[in-house]
Amino acid sequence: MTEAITLHVDGMTCGACSEHVRQALEKVPGVRSAAVSYPQRRAEITADAGADLEMAPLVAAVSALGYRAQAADMPSKPADLLNKTLGGLNGEPKRGDAQPALHVAVIGSGGAAMAAALKAVEQGARVTLIERGTLGGTCVNVGCVPSKIMIRAAHIAHVRRESPFDDGIAAASPAILRERLLAQQQERVDELRHAKYEGILASTPAITVLRGDARFLDDRHLNVQLAEGGECAVAFDRCLIATGASPAIPPIPGLQGTPYWTSTEALVSDRIPERLAVIGSSVVAVELAQAFARLGSKVTLLARNTLFFREDPTIGEAVTAAFRNEGIEVLEHTQASEVAFASGAFVLTTGRGELRADRLLVATGRTPNTRALDLDAAGVAVNAQGAIIIDDGMRTGTPHIYAAGDCTDQPQFVYVAAAAGTRAAVNMTGGDTALDLTAMPAVVFTDPQVATVGYSEAEAHHAGIETDSRTLTLDNVPRALVNFDTRGFIKLVAEAGTGRLLGVQAVTPEAGELIQTAALAIRARMTVQELADQLFPYLTMVEGLKLAAQTFTKDVKQLSCCAG
Repeated sequence: MTEAITLHVDGMTCGACSEHVRQALEKVPGVRSAAVSYPQRRAEITADAGADLEMAPLVAAVSALGYRAQAADMPSKPADLLNKTLGGLNGEPKRGDAQPALHVAVIGSGGAAMAAALKAVEQGARVTLIERGTLGGTCVNVGCVPSKIMIRAAHIAHVRRESPFDDGIAAASPAILRERLLAQQQERVDELRHAKYEGILASTPAITVLRGDARFLDDRHLNVQLAEGGECAVAFDRCLIATGASPAIPPIPGLQGTPYWTSTEALVSDRIPERLAVIGSSVVAVELAQAFARLGSKVTLLARNTLFFREDPTIGEAVTAAFRNEGIEVLEHTQASEVAFASGAFVLTTGRGELRADRLLVATGRTPNTRALDLDAAGVAVNAQGAIIIDDGMRTGTPHIYAAGDCTDQPQFVYVAAAAGTRAAVNMTGGDTALDLTAMPAVVFTDPQVATVGYSEAEAHHAGIETDSRTLTLDNVPRALVNFDTRGFIKLVAEAGTGRLLGVQAVTPEAGELIQTAALAIRARMTVQELADQLFPYLTMVEGLKLAAQTFTKDVKQLSCCAG
């Protein structure tokens, strides 16, 4: 047997508000279901008869969102007093005695969106989060997490097959059971998505999730085409656009209509192709090219220019040499002028002749997901690539609309997106903070890894800064020597005259583990001498930073092993 309780709810301004209230009420222990009507300002709650459900927790759940609730037959003033009391006990900030909490709409559910939603709730806002696809965005589902799992599995396969210690440890060619590796990879992806996204959203009453496609009606309203059918209008006080990006597809004749891969399809393939062609020369292209090669594919990489052509030239040279040493064919200054697919194989026409492959991976960058948002209706501007233009406080040209992450003109890294989302939420709720990217570290998970922070020499010169630089090869780093792996280098860029550290570029095994130390040194405005004077643990790769700093004043080949 069940019983019904009716609440009168004030402060709802749209259909999304009623969904907020419904989700909050259904999280109250003892509530079986809730039906909430925004036009009628009513909530019909069905509870188990044995639950002995009281009015106070129901009112508190609604009040925590910034709305005002009372029993349908309760006089207005006592109810208002009760609501204020419960709201105060709950500790949720309100904009005023007669106003509901600030309403923030967040479009997307990836790193930027989640960071912003949680910070906005912490600041006292209520949030409507709108997601058209899988919760969690690119990183956890089809980007960072699955790719790094695959790369690690490929690394294990590689060292079982070949290592510098093969004379003393018998090598063996491993059997690659791709279907089992894929199942292990997907299980961890699902686990992290639930723990870091789905579970958190389900346990946060102040966040309402709408599943569907959002577009702007004007600068204060969104229309959401709901996934289950119908549509919903969402009015907002502030809005964050965090819709991410999708793989960019180059206009190569014949490519459309073929079963080419982007990184999304490559990461979930249950087969390792015998021959793989990769079009691209940057992060995704090189990471996946090496992973597939180490798992058994014969890989050919087509680079329009050189690998990492936007970085210091020594980076591309070092990675190219490492790849060719592993049997990966790197075709520099090569483009596909036509693609054909017949009899289960790809044929790429290039200036070097025809290239045949069983699979083709296109990894030529990512395009912001902004075209379907009707940004013009909200007065939000984009650049020529479709990326939303923002300032360092994540504000667009429309003051109360913000954007963060890969859909903007910021660097496309998930940690940048999350930091931007948090700061956007602070600014949306009355704060004033900025995102400083002057010491932003970046890592490419090849082997050896590529890690950079701050200025390269060319970037410093472009900025009008005179530099003094040193490059340390890894045959001078004890950790690399005892590993019998001296591929790569560490390069320090300093300001001429002052010696202030401006940038670091490293191509080393585990370069990602040393680059944050360099970032902190740049942030602290340390000189290379101050870096050289620091204590670094012996036989670590990060000690290479100290040795590289010492080369500004010493010949490190003439130092004892751990000379200070």
